[in-house]
Amino acid sequence: MSDELLTVAEMARADALTIAAGTPGVTLMEAAGWAVARIAAATLPRARVAVLCGPGNNGGDGFVAARLLARRGWPVRVALLGERDRLKGDAALAAARWTGPLVPLAPEALDGCGGVIDALFGAGLSRPLDGAAAATLTEVARRRLPVVAVDVPSGVAGDSGAVLGPAPDCVATVTFFRKKPGHCLLPGRIKCGAITVAAIGIPATVLDQIRPLAAENHAPALPAPALDGHKFRRGHLLVVGGPMAGAGRLAALAGRRIGAGLVTLAVPDDALPALRGAEPGTILARRDQLAALLADPRRNAVVIGPGAGSDAATRADLRTVLAAGRPAVLDADALTCWRDDPAALFAALSPAQVLTPHDGEFAALFGAVAGSRLDRARAAAARSGAVVLLKGPDTVIAAPDGRARINTDAPPDLATAGSGDVLAGLIGGLLAQGWDAFAAAAAGAALHGRAGRIAGRGLIAEDLLTAMQKPSFFA
Repeated sequence: MSDELLTVAEMARADALTIAAGTPGVTLMEAAGWAVARIAAATLPRARVAVLCGPGNNGGDGFVAARLLARRGWPVRVALLGERDRLKGDAALAAARWTGPLVPLAPEALDGCGGVIDALFGAGLSRPLDGAAAATLTEVARRRLPVVAVDVPSGVAGDSGAVLGPAPDCVATVTFFRKKPGHCLLPGRIKCGAITVAAIGIPATVLDQIRPLAAENHAPALPAPALDGHKFRRGHLLVVGGPMAGAGRLAALAGRRIGAGLVTLAVPDDALPALRGAEPGTILARRDQLAALLADPRRNAVVIGPGAGSDAATRADLRTVLAAGRPAVLDADALTCWRDDPAALFAALSPAQVLTPHDGEFAALFGAVAGSRLDRARAAAARSGAVVLLKGPDTVIAAPDGRARINTDAPPDLATAGSGDVLAGLIGGLLAQGWDAFAAAAAGAALHGRAGRIAGRGLIAEDLLTAMQKPSFFA
């Protein structure tokens, strides 16, 4: 699977490298228009199609799609923003080949049409839609016409997923070579509908020169346990919990399910009675013995924070964990207890640690950070020196060196109490098995989504652990 995400500038460079290597730009445009026509024919109702074309190459793709749809026998009307004789380059060539109806872009161009191809603006739009484009797309929405978008829905920013004006709610979007961040980030992703990535003749080798740092996140293949392995080779995860014993319990069970050979759950004395008689395979320990627990080098990874308490005791225990040099997941209370002095936390972190804030915890630690969700996660990772997993419907995982992944397939049912504790345990269990922090965070997020899909509607956090027993979870 080709997971790389290209910024608008990187995609322009991919085009330029391909053209410089000998492929004419109009050849790429013809291939793009063919892909759009194919998806439109399979998606839109068999009725007149309004192809809305802008003044650039996105509009050129629309002219090609219009010509090819008409060749298939579809009634097609092209509505152009601007004048045909002002088009340039490949877009002008594509427009010259269109001999069917051509009208100015206006809401009336939709009359008698049962579907729309949106080829007004591509991913590089950086200002809100206005004028005829805004008026026409507003009318598209009012008439509830199905829309297929070229590259991105007009009004969606390709790098951020921001919606700039009346962008259409599309049934499908056809993009080319690779997706862009705006296809994966909200709210742009919602506008796109079903996304097709079409091959148009750009060779994958251009990525060797572009070297994109962002990718769509998918679960990797998990290696099967070694035939001659044993529990100590699979790592020993230490979960530091607190008075809310259930949170630490969920994290510990997730660590065990994902493959850690042993898991110790350390909680305060008054929380131990609630855990005795629960899962016998989880080792219970007193949290006030944390330093002694970490003195055993076989406890090689830590999760701290689920239900731990946002107080001075958690701050002190986190210092002990970080001083021990273990890979660690800092979740929930392990983050909020530093809201008054985040710089002190950042000074103690390294790329071996994973921070897992939701938006509220992120704001408490990092304040107002400008830019898209991807920009904010990257800035936080660079500032903290640790891997940052910014939780949400479009979870972003970012490393201090700029690498980033965006989750796109986690179901909204995961928004339930305890779900984040399971995620922390998944990442911790992978750390215990020797995964590096960025890979563990990315895999944990993807597997968390997979468990959610297996569990289905109405899931609660405990159901995620049951889902991890299904053969499809490790497929």
